[in-house]
Amino acid sequence: MPILPSLRRRPPRPERAPVVPPTPPPPAPADPWPRAVLVLLGIALAFAVLLGLNQLRDYIAPTFLALNLVLAAAPLQRWLVQVGIPSILAAIITGGAIFAFLIAFFTALGWSAAAMVEELSSQEYRQRYTELYTQAVTFLEGYGLEQDTLTRQLESVLDPSRLISALGGVIGNLGSILGLLTTTVIVIFFLMIDTMSAGRRMALVQDQHPNVAHALVSFAQGVRRYWVVTTVFGLIVAVLDVVALFWLGVPLALAWGVLAFLTNYIPNIGFVIGLVPPAAVALLANGPVNALLVVVVYSLLNFTIQSLIQPKFTGDAVGVTPTVTFISLIVWAWVLGPVGALLALPATLLVKAVLIDADPQARWVNAFLASKPETARAETTRESFGQET
Repeated sequence: MPILPSLRRRPPRPERAPVVPPTPPPPAPADPWPRAVLVLLGIALAFAVLLGLNQLRDYIAPTFLALNLVLAAAPLQRWLVQVGIPSILAAIITGGAIFAFLIAFFTALGWSAAAMVEELSSQEYRQRYTELYTQAVTFLEGYGLEQDTLTRQLESVLDPSRLISALGGVIGNLGSILGLLTTTVIVIFFLMIDTMSAGRRMALVQDQHPNVAHALVSFAQGVRRYWVVTTVFGLIVAVLDVVALFWLGVPLALAWGVLAFLTNYIPNIGFVIGLVPPAAVALLANGPVNALLVVVVYSLLNFTIQSLIQPKFTGDAVGVTPTVTFISLIVWAWVLGPVGALLALPATLLVKAVLIDADPQARWVNAFLASKPETARAETTRESFGQET
């Protein structure tokens, strides 16, 4: 008997899953503060921090100077440990080398300042200044300039007593210099003790916060390279300046060489500071032609060595643009005083390492600050440092 179609067994139909409408994403939380307010608060906080550092600069400046010296001498300590010298003895030897450098630095500064004051205080220079002053006034009066105006301008430019008073202030401020040196020496002593366990401490930071560890390592390496290369090229420029000044017959050639070496540590304007005194003495001692030759020689040496050759050896260790370098000089000279002019670039590198390089979300700022803006695209701090060097 045939099975009727209506009685045939049909396969069950698959059940359809209920259609669930997509859940809309939660609304993004609104910023509690407008961006303009946050920017203004950040600027105000930065200014408050800088003002606080300015009030404590007698302690912060020598402390940061000591940290820079210890970082610069770290390769010596590492080499001593590698050749088998116990770590505590290596720390003592390295600390002694740093102390010797400080003593030589301040001794050379005091000797050069004393030699300049003694030389410029002589009656011969005062008579020569009077002659040049009279000749300049007579020459400029021929072009219709008033004598009173010329007197004020020339006295501010040519009067050697201003230079003498400035140099005398350096010698008379020995108390502050000794205080700075004493604090720096004490801080160096404690830092050298801590260097024996610095590697273990940095390894712990590396385990917990690798970006911070890489940023601090990049800061230490960049500062070390900056100080070592600046010192070497400062010596080269100073020696060449002394040879040129002896050849031109400028008095106090050795003192001007020491001044050129010391001012080499000041970025951007250090060259000008080291040029003005020997040019003024050359003008008083040998006339305007000799002074012009001093300016030309100094400019050629500075441009060739410090602008063309030195950057090749530093490998962009500074890592910031020239504009940032100049602004940092102004800011840190105000915050930390005269020592801040020497520490401007290392201080800027420290701020950049901690606030920008250690934070992947803030690394975009390198597009405006870094000498190589490609570091703003780096995904890790190690990659960013590799691009800078």
